[in-house]
Amino acid sequence: LKCDHYIYPHKHRGSGMTFITDAVLHVYELGGPVVLILLAISIITLAVILYKIWQFTASGVGRHKSLSLALTAWDMGERGDAVDYLKQSTSYLAPLIDLAFDARRDVSAQRLEAEAEARFAKLEKGLRYLDTVAQLAPLLGLFGTVLGMISAFQALQDAGAQVDPSILAGGIWVALLTTAVGLVVAMPTAMVLSWLEGRMDAERVFAARAIQITEEPAKVRVGALHASSVQTSHA
Repeated sequence: LKCDHYIYPHKHRGSGMTFITDAVLHVYELGGPVVLILLAISIITLAVILYKIWQFTASGVGRHKSLSLALTAWDMGERGDAVDYLKQSTSYLAPLIDLAFDARRDVSAQRLEAEAEARFAKLEKGLRYLDTVAQLAPLLGLFGTVLGMISAFQALQDAGAQVDPSILAGGIWVALLTTAVGLVVAMPTAMVLSWLEGRMDAERVFAARAIQITEEPAKVRVGALHASSVQTSHA
């Protein structure tokens, strides 16, 4: 057997391809073409979800401890400490905050917001696909159910006077299977999409706060209020 494995490797590859072909044919016979389409969509969707989780993790989404310390130091007027904390951050927003800290560039808040949105757009790429799957998969399942019911009643009609209730029952069972598969694909996708969108909403709030702090630190605001109160008292 061991020799056969090395001398005739094509036999083992062929048996593997046969297994895949038989599995696909079995799924087709069980639920029809709609289930095959939903199966293909589920595989692509799983790949997209795994990629988004990896992308969020690699970009440091939600991990802004060093950035928060840098912003707090900047807000208190401790510019050196703010830069040191910023260098420790691995967040995708670190270059944006560095741009805001650099007084030589004199970057406006509108430019910073545009840069932040460009980074958000990269992270949100693929979420529209997940939203489409969450909405379309149940409809595809329902479409398969309708097709299955049509086939079941056609088979019942062709049976004529010799009606077998098992024909109708079997057709309905296969038809309802497509709806179940559609829901199985849609529900987890909708849950993951909601989680990803929630994290992006939190990122937007953090970025907006960061831009506000870099544009107008608390120490500057306190100084402006103090100067205004002194002028009012002299008047």
